[in-house]
Amino acid sequence: MQPDPAIAGAAPDRPSDCPLALTMGEPAGIGSEIAVGAWAALRGTGPAFFLIGDAACIPGVPTQRIAAPEEAATVFPTALPVLHRPLPRPVIPGQIDPANAPAVIASIDEAVALAKAGRAGGVVTNPIQKSALYAAGFRHPGHTEYLAEIAGTGVPPIMLLACPELRVVPVTIHEPLKQAIARLTPGLIIETARLTAAGLRRDFGIAAPRLAIAGLNPHAGEGGTLGTEDREIVAPAVAALRAEGIDARGPVPPDTMFTAKARPGYDVALGLYHDQALIPIKTLDMAGGVNVTLGLAIVRTSPDHGTALDIAGQGKADPASLIAALRLAAEIARKRCASP
Repeated sequence: MQPDPAIAGAAPDRPSDCPLALTMGEPAGIGSEIAVGAWAALRGTGPAFFLIGDAACIPGVPTQRIAAPEEAATVFPTALPVLHRPLPRPVIPGQIDPANAPAVIASIDEAVALAKAGRAGGVVTNPIQKSALYAAGFRHPGHTEYLAEIAGTGVPPIMLLACPELRVVPVTIHEPLKQAIARLTPGLIIETARLTAAGLRRDFGIAAPRLAIAGLNPHAGEGGTLGTEDREIVAPAVAALRAEGIDARGPVPPDTMFTAKARPGYDVALGLYHDQALIPIKTLDMAGGVNVTLGLAIVRTSPDHGTALDIAGQGKADPASLIAALRLAAEIARKRCASP
């Protein structure tokens, strides 16, 4: 689906002043509920955002259908602005319907198009149900990989998760653990670390990022007695990064690097596989964690949780992670605009 011609136009001078575009996510999940909670929390302070989705699915608060993103800031204090995109099938909370999957993808496409045109300050994505999208022909492992295709800059996207206590980046993401370990090389770690450092400088204003790179094996291999990967793969990558002037250290024993005493010693932790990075941050702050994609042409954040089909429609959904994602997207947009 192409963006509505009515919302096409010239980019403003300062995208950071634009409202954020929030995608619909899985219609049968908690996306509409947390959008409502986020609007209620932010309506008086901002950042302003608008939802791209079906206005008929928004429960319990005033909504106003808008024709263009430029209307959102004026509407936002009194109603949730919605770029109305009706779904082809009625929504039953908790019950996915692949017939609605094309609309979910179209919502992402439109949000990205608006951000690339400077009509939205950034994109915040509600959680998607990948099984429903796969049934409709979606061929990407997840949001991150799809956004790299439609909003990439020619470098691999980096999935960074952030909360006040911790930032983490998984070197390998959505793949079986056996495959992820087989794919680890010094080059992959170096590339991920370089892009992470650049993203922290650009989007978080950290002039000299400090990177802690986890070991793969227990106790980072215990000198090779518990596996040689740390000595043969991780250590050479760290040495190469330090030779380039990047403040990296490792391999750090993964069982101690996330303690309260260790965390202040670095700005980001690189885990070598998905769960090594995501378990610590979700344990520390499941409600307030934010998923940020580094390396895109646009600002993109997302809540650090899934569609929660089991509680959809029950009024139990916590909007805290979406609120944090909206605030962080606005902050990153301001930093990008302030950069020379």
